[in-house]
Amino acid sequence: MFQSFDTVNDKSRGPVRLAALRDELASRGLDGFLVPRADAHQGEYVPDSDCRLEWLTGFTGSAGIAGVLTEKAAVFIDGRYTIQVRDQVDEDAFAYRHLIDEPLTGWLRENAAEGQKIGYDPMLHPVRQVRSLKAACEKAGAQLIAIESNPVDAVWSDRPEAPLGAVKMHAMQFAGESAADKIKRIGELIAGKEADTALLTQPDSIAWLLNIRGSDVMHTPLPLSFALVPTKGKPSLFIDGRKLSNEVRDELSALADIAGPTELAPALKALGSEGKRVLIDTGLAGQALYDAVADNGGHVVEGQEPTLLPKAVKNQAEIEGSKAAHLRDGVAYAGFLAWFEKTAPLGGLSEVVVAEKLEEFRRETGALKDISFDTISAAGPHGAICHYRVSYDSNLPIELNSVYLIDSGAQYEDGTTDITRTLAVGAVTAEQCKHFTLVLKGHIAIATARFPVGTTGSQLDTLARIDLWKQGLDFDHGTGHGVGSYLGVHEGPQRISKAPNSIALKPGMILSNEPGYYRADEYGIRIENLELVTPAASIEGGDQKMLGFEPLTLAPIDLRMVDTKLLSEFELNWLNAYHARVRELVGPLLDDETKAWLEEATRPVS
Repeated sequence: MFQSFDTVNDKSRGPVRLAALRDELASRGLDGFLVPRADAHQGEYVPDSDCRLEWLTGFTGSAGIAGVLTEKAAVFIDGRYTIQVRDQVDEDAFAYRHLIDEPLTGWLRENAAEGQKIGYDPMLHPVRQVRSLKAACEKAGAQLIAIESNPVDAVWSDRPEAPLGAVKMHAMQFAGESAADKIKRIGELIAGKEADTALLTQPDSIAWLLNIRGSDVMHTPLPLSFALVPTKGKPSLFIDGRKLSNEVRDELSALADIAGPTELAPALKALGSEGKRVLIDTGLAGQALYDAVADNGGHVVEGQEPTLLPKAVKNQAEIEGSKAAHLRDGVAYAGFLAWFEKTAPLGGLSEVVVAEKLEEFRRETGALKDISFDTISAAGPHGAICHYRVSYDSNLPIELNSVYLIDSGAQYEDGTTDITRTLAVGAVTAEQCKHFTLVLKGHIAIATARFPVGTTGSQLDTLARIDLWKQGLDFDHGTGHGVGSYLGVHEGPQRISKAPNSIALKPGMILSNEPGYYRADEYGIRIENLELVTPAASIEGGDQKMLGFEPLTLAPIDLRMVDTKLLSEFELNWLNAYHARVRELVGPLLDDETKAWLEEATRPVS
């Protein structure tokens, strides 16, 4: 099984572990310490050996940080986790704070005392973050001090070993471009930034550049590693050699010089002492890596990792692979939906059972490598927890006359999928249908958007929310994220969200389209397709080059929850056309029973 259903952490452990950490800090002459939900790569998925925030607080979400002082402590989470944090973290030990509205910097300014020394691990905090944290501490008269060894590790007696997932080469038929050509292309971009070398800290950037994949973290085929890429010549790959078979080592050695992770800091210091100009992404690279260059005479060129944008713009092989993966996934998903619609009203299903069943349908394709994230299988009130993670302890039954939300995805060698559907189980209320339809209107607005070249995702975000706003409603997460090619299901630098984003959308980018609405303690609604950015047909009389979206996801939207009176003729036409496409592409690949179900599930509505 790829899906895990761990039990919920015991909240009582938090105060005990917090006390142990404070004792360790006192022994080092420290008055506080910062514990991020991050490893040295700032990845979405953190290996067990780096889950320090979870170990200390019990919080399992994908974004957060804890601030610990001698008398106070707080955990900072974003809007996706406001309900989850209360279930997992002891409020007597850690105050709950919103990561954006009540940030750690403000908390430090208010709570750190004159003369206090607050430690941090300089490998786990990006340069940009450290700058703001230092300023906050200085405002309070305190000092932010880099610590060589992490004090959490000193009191974490059963800390797991670092992962050693085997590295594999990613076939040319899926990659669509040789690693040698990518290295040359990225080298030219680095030279254009007037740098001699670029530091890559993102494992997915390195996996894309060298056409390799691994298995060091959950659900994403990443080999944890670092790289230095010069403008010309071979890059240096810093990776635990135990991950490389002789065959892979031989193939990689033709592309890059291979060294161990501990050799990265000396290599950066050597570049510094040679006066080299090193391109470093200060939003991603740890402060320790920046200092290794800057403190040894080198010049840091601050800028985005040069691989991020090229990786986000998929080539033709990657686009065709994604379409094949989504068609395969659509067949599996149709089988799942047909099974669910028949089985759920009979009773006996639970969140865990349904998540396992969906994975079973995907495994039957024979091509599934992994799920792309822990399935969000959310019955009734759990649907209101945007990033709910089902466990055996939290597992709810799927009850008749309720709303069920399932957000899931798959990793295939040719592409990564991510889909959310909200499903009626028996009868649903008029209010639930209204909210579903408002979310659908936002989804259609994004799917049908036509926008000039140079438009960013943040400029489109309002389209997904405007009909909700008219009713005094909203959702507290982004509308869309980038998606990798058999890489991370969440990929930058592009996104669709309220947050300002300067990255223009380009043909070949893949983004999710997932507006939602959440009624706390009752139900949640989200409709998500993946969309491919494509050139749009020219408009008579227009003088701008335009772009639009092509849906990749092929799965019915639950018509039982659509209030057609709230849809315009344009929106109804889109819904019918989308369903016709699903019937046309997926239908011929189904057995007779499932095909008959699909015909009914995608029937034209008016």
